[in-house]
Amino acid sequence: MKLSEFAYQLPEELIATHPTEHRDESRLMVLHRKTGEIEHRIFKEIIEYFDEFDLFVMNNTQVFPAKLNGNKEKTGANIEVFLLRELNEEHKLWDVLVEPARKIRIGNKLYFGLDESMVAEVIDNTTSRGRTLRFLYDGDHDEFKRNLYALGATPLPYYIKREPEPEDAERYQTIFATKEGAVVAPAAGLHFSRELLKRMEIKGIDRDFLTIHTGLGCFRAIDVEDLTKHRMDSEQMEVSEELSELVNKRRDDGRRIVAVGTSTLRAMETTVSMNGHIKPYSGWTNKFIFPPYDFTTADALVTNFHLPYSTMLMITAAFGGYDTVMKAYRTAIDEKYRFGAYGDAMLVLD
Repeated sequence: MKLSEFAYQLPEELIATHPTEHRDESRLMVLHRKTGEIEHRIFKEIIEYFDEFDLFVMNNTQVFPAKLNGNKEKTGANIEVFLLRELNEEHKLWDVLVEPARKIRIGNKLYFGLDESMVAEVIDNTTSRGRTLRFLYDGDHDEFKRNLYALGATPLPYYIKREPEPEDAERYQTIFATKEGAVVAPAAGLHFSRELLKRMEIKGIDRDFLTIHTGLGCFRAIDVEDLTKHRMDSEQMEVSEELSELVNKRRDDGRRIVAVGTSTLRAMETTVSMNGHIKPYSGWTNKFIFPPYDFTTADALVTNFHLPYSTMLMITAAFGGYDTVMKAYRTAIDEKYRFGAYGDAMLVLD
């Protein structure tokens, strides 16, 4: 398929800039991919579609406060630093993006905090915008990370055009986030409240977790019309032996496997083997999925409404069927569903 086939007109006012008051009370569009039927529900009603021993697979990655504001030595110029990932714990090396990039050279020092107590030195130019920073800090690593994160802000997506607020630290994070490493929240998981998880438990609907540390690559603009030529950024992921055994057993028993989020679905498809079984895996994935694609690991998908041209829209269209999903998106716009990470949800079923 071509990039231009994922264009649609999204009114800016439908991009959610704040979450709903309660996680599980966002709207839920239920899309039956075989018939194209659409239902309009509330997210907490999702459990009505599943039975005992069905299995929800969720992403337990944890977003860290990745946005820093610093000042360049001598000139005092304001530099925005976006932490991407820690490269070396011992030497406190980080892969970062800087803005404006043109003002930063190897050897420059950046100062952070009101007292400028956190200092970093640019030691490498890795891309046109990227840099490697070495933080100059004498304390132990845990103390360093605490102080670094205290200076950071929640890395809201680029399309939420406001500064992070205190509530974002909690709401731009799933309640089951335990494995630090993401700079993009797994948005489909944001809808699950403790009350909803308890109700699922009472009904006998199971859940388990994999980890995929979602990065800015999912927001990177695709600059080729031929999608076969696009290359995704690599993301670190882990599928445990326990999860793979549970998924495989439930599949063999005829139970439904529900992928919560497109990142979870990509991770599962990265590890797929025979008969829809998945294998334990610890490493990286740059798997890029777009229509047509034959999924074998999941029977249902929970996802948000994604922006035009996005890789998340493409994998949703691959799972639900291109024509069916794009028609559902037109309905979502007509019905004024909210789009983006803080927006409403879609459940794609057979």
